[in-house]
Amino acid sequence: MGDLSDTPLADLTVEFGTRPTMPAMPEATDNDRRMGRRLAAIHRMHLNDVGRIGIVLDRIEAGEASGKDLTDAVTSAEFAQNVRQFGALCGRECKVLNGHHDIEEYALFPELATKGNDALRAVVERLKAEHKVVHELLVRLERAAMALMFEVDAEKFNEARTVFRQLETVVQSHFGYEETQLEEAIGVLGVGV
Repeated sequence: MGDLSDTPLADLTVEFGTRPTMPAMPEATDNDRRMGRRLAAIHRMHLNDVGRIGIVLDRIEAGEASGKDLTDAVTSAEFAQNVRQFGALCGRECKVLNGHHDIEEYALFPELATKGNDALRAVVERLKAEHKVVHELLVRLERAAMALMFEVDAEKFNEARTVFRQLETVVQSHFGYEETQLEEAIGVLGVGV
């Protein structure tokens, strides 16, 4: 998976092909699994932040945040402030998720690949491919969020909303796959999260 900058938004998904699976590790203990669940705890923090952004978005769409219909509200100061808040929250979360993935890419994944077996290496390679999709969505969302910071209009808001919803779907799927496949390996192989 190379450069994804020209890929249509609908095609930026992690639901492609068959995801490799990590077989159960018979030597895994409950303590190993608890260590692996730390990754899930970190993911929950990110998903909570994404959820909060979604709530702001839902309120704007419902007219609750501005008290007006989306298309009528474009010129209102309250609407503009709410849309800018949505943009600022998206931009912040883009940076945080990028940092999380960088830690995985440069620390966690290389260690797992080095210490693991062929099945684990296949999972790690798939996760790295999925990170490329997530990264492209983050780039697009950050760009859309920045555009909202400078000029609030319905078209820019709709673009940011569409990219955000795609990212939300992709991140939920990606995190779920990553957590289930790496839970035992992280503890058994003594890889820190």
